[in-house]
Amino acid sequence: MTDFYLTGDPAADDLLATNDDALLLGMCLDQQIPMEKAFSGPAVIAERMGGSVDVAAIAAMPEEDFVEVCARKPAVHRFPGSMGARVHQLCTVLVDEYDGRAAAVWEQGGGPQVLKRLKKLPGFGDQKARIFLALLGKRRGLTAEGWREAAGDYGLDGFRSVADITDAESLLRVRETKKAAKSLARQAKQELA
Repeated sequence: MTDFYLTGDPAADDLLATNDDALLLGMCLDQQIPMEKAFSGPAVIAERMGGSVDVAAIAAMPEEDFVEVCARKPAVHRFPGSMGARVHQLCTVLVDEYDGRAAAVWEQGGGPQVLKRLKKLPGFGDQKARIFLALLGKRRGLTAEGWREAAGDYGLDGFRSVADITDAESLLRVRETKKAAKSLARQAKQELA
């Protein structure tokens, strides 16, 4: 297992490095908020729910009760209602289809099959699924055949996503890469106008 540097909090990063459910929930929350806040979410949820990330316990709760857990100040996400509901839906799918274990999503099959399963999860579109697949391969030692190819550009070496962050320097390089990509996209859009 490699070191994680996604939250700035060693305890929260350790949870992500050692708990598959927490890592998947953190990726689900990584939307419209800083990465550090998103990936800290599972640690906050665990603290509020008795000390562990328990997918089955979350799924067993009424959705509105879990949303309330996410909305307590400080809120787990900028949009605690919609994102709390999405995490609850994700946990329900994990319980109903994967025996309550996030790792069951990626333990069988090659990269393309894992990617297909990830894309079916609540909150995971194509790009997020590819980034998460790269995170599993680069940071968690996933050995599914063809994972790099299935992850697309995120499977390549470089500084493209959370999959490439190992320390403060790599975090800055990923942010610079994303900033440059957004600038190029804006420039291309202006040239078309």
